[in-house]
Amino acid sequence: MNDKIYLIIGGTGGIGQAMVQQLVQANHSHSVQIFATYHRTEPNVETENLHWLPMDISDEDSIEKAADTIKQTVGHIDWVINCVGLLHTDTAQPEKALRQMDTEFFLQNMQINALAGLLIAKHIKPLFAKAKRSAENPAIFATISARVGSITDNQLGGWYSYRMSKAALNMGMKNLSIEWGRSLKDVCVVVMQPGTVDTQLSAPFQGNVAEGHLFSPAYSAECLLDVLSGMTVAQSGSFVDWAGELIPW
Repeated sequence: MNDKIYLIIGGTGGIGQAMVQQLVQANHSHSVQIFATYHRTEPNVETENLHWLPMDISDEDSIEKAADTIKQTVGHIDWVINCVGLLHTDTAQPEKALRQMDTEFFLQNMQINALAGLLIAKHIKPLFAKAKRSAENPAIFATISARVGSITDNQLGGWYSYRMSKAALNMGMKNLSIEWGRSLKDVCVVVMQPGTVDTQLSAPFQGNVAEGHLFSPAYSAECLLDVLSGMTVAQSGSFVDWAGELIPW
């Protein structure tokens, strides 16, 4: 992980915050720079090589502004990890049945979970031009997805908005991996399932998690970073879990 420029999108969430902490602790070199985004309030966490950026991933102008700031500061990026996701809000929970479908909640899931990743890729692409990369050590564009986005793995139904938005995310990133395979050499695009992690996103649903299968954010982040560090360009377009195992689409 040495001598790279990282961008963690959603650096104040459970997994994103843990990733930021681990990258900061592991990298004290001036040649390693870590950018992390926050939505509303800038965290009171300061180190010499950590830079906080405001970003609202539902606002394309905000995404573009953050990318421009990175370009002006360091000129390129090596790793991008999007950790932002939506499962429930203060007023809406995942649907258990079709009768609970709500247009606004559905579109909100699509905006945050599916469209945002493509808009981030759109404005980040120029920053990969000077990334330090090779086929065995590619630049990384990773997005946190979910196993429930797998159509093949769906045995329970329900959660229409979340499942469909994650399936749409997976298709978008697969498309992106093909396009970038032609236009950007040695970039690995990957979607990742982090396990069930003890965060605000999963908090209302942890009662059904089997013992030993609820991960701490730190453990999940460590596993995901380890998997990404071993990725090659041949694995671009993959859907993998926290242990690096392939998940069926």
